[in-house]
Amino acid sequence: MRTRLLAGVPALLLLTALSACGDDESQSSSAGDDKPSSAGTSTETASGEGACEFTPSGKPARDVEPPAPTPPYTEKVNAVLKTSVGDLKVVLDADKAPCTVASFASLAEQGYYDNTSCHRQGNDPGFEFLQCGDPVFDPKAEQPSPETGTGGPGYTIPDEIDGTETYGAGTLAMANTGYPDSGGGQFFIVFGDSGFPPSYTVWGHLDKASLATLKKATASGNDGFWAQSGGGRPNTPVTFKSISIG
Repeated sequence: MRTRLLAGVPALLLLTALSACGDDESQSSSAGDDKPSSAGTSTETASGEGACEFTPSGKPARDVEPPAPTPPYTEKVNAVLKTSVGDLKVVLDADKAPCTVASFASLAEQGYYDNTSCHRQGNDPGFEFLQCGDPVFDPKAEQPSPETGTGGPGYTIPDEIDGTETYGAGTLAMANTGYPDSGGGQFFIVFGDSGFPPSYTVWGHLDKASLATLKKATASGNDGFWAQSGGGRPNTPVTFKSISIG
């Protein structure tokens, strides 16, 4: 399954190869011709009540276990993403997206994101983001493998959206396949106000200093590799060293 970021910008409506769910059964590079595997179902967890349904999907890029159904956090929680360009401090919105935060925290604690590099960056006005969370991506490869952009944790997570989502600078949101409840391990960090439609779970925000750090790193632009649908590989690699929660 290919994952794509649906942007609200003409001519950049569909991005291919942004895998978030970890289902690598299809390697088609043509946007719109891939079908989702089984999708999870959102449950009533916005107030911290109920359980999260994490649905098996594809082969995990790394050996990890899905989180427990009951989310461990139901209020805002701090996190630090230690990266090659500096520490990025984040407030995770577990009060609004407890299942998404539960998945991220679980993967972080299992080392899923350690030594992974962000594989896609958009620098166009209204389309400024850094896509991360694919363990398959090798930033040192001269050419990306056919699996680039398809790595995921082996399960999908439910959407936690209400249609009012906006994606201002500093926002962390989940990537998906364009189908409901198809997010997984990949996410994007917005570093310039972007006009994406309200289709992506918002689950955290960078603080002001961290946003400045990210803007400095992304100012070098991208290599245009994903030019057909927008963006490319970051010219300044951003690699996660470790992630701490709480």
